[in-house]
Amino acid sequence: MRTLWLVRHATPLIAPGTCYGSLDVAADAAHTATAADALNLALPAGAMLVSSPLRRCRQLATALSHRRPTVPMRHDPRLAEMHFGSWEGRTWQDIGMPALDAWTADFADHAPGGGETVQGFIERVASAMDDVPEGDTAWITHAGVVRATALIVAGRRKVTSAGEWPSRAIAFGSWLRLSLPELNRPA
Repeated sequence: MRTLWLVRHATPLIAPGTCYGSLDVAADAAHTATAADALNLALPAGAMLVSSPLRRCRQLATALSHRRPTVPMRHDPRLAEMHFGSWEGRTWQDIGMPALDAWTADFADHAPGGGETVQGFIERVASAMDDVPEGDTAWITHAGVVRATALIVAGRRKVTSAGEWPSRAIAFGSWLRLSLPELNRPA
């Protein structure tokens, strides 16, 4: 049985309403410590730790690994948030409706801000999911990765419209636990 713990980083230190996808921003230190304490109590002993290489996730992964010094931790770039190109660091309001409309009109294959397409992002996350081993694995990651994982678990590795993208995100510093016994790995 494969169990995947999807853990979202703590609150990022960036103004609300900013597109920060793959920007390497820090997370709030106190919230990171609180999240690490709670996750340490919830995760089973021996759970593998895999983190996005972005700082806000590395902070939580490092805090958790200090509480579990015998558990190996590695970074996987496939767990990074979607890259929004020139939109990164700009407010959604400044990006503007014409640019957002262009993206939603071709949601799967348009690269917002010249960054990464949603379809490419899903394929990247699916590749990481295909490598989840037996036992418990905790991904310290981002809301977009959690949403893409939800689609993949539902048997969908493609989207055709923005309306198919999951709208709900888990809270900063929280997690979901998924059992993946039925996930078929590509041959």
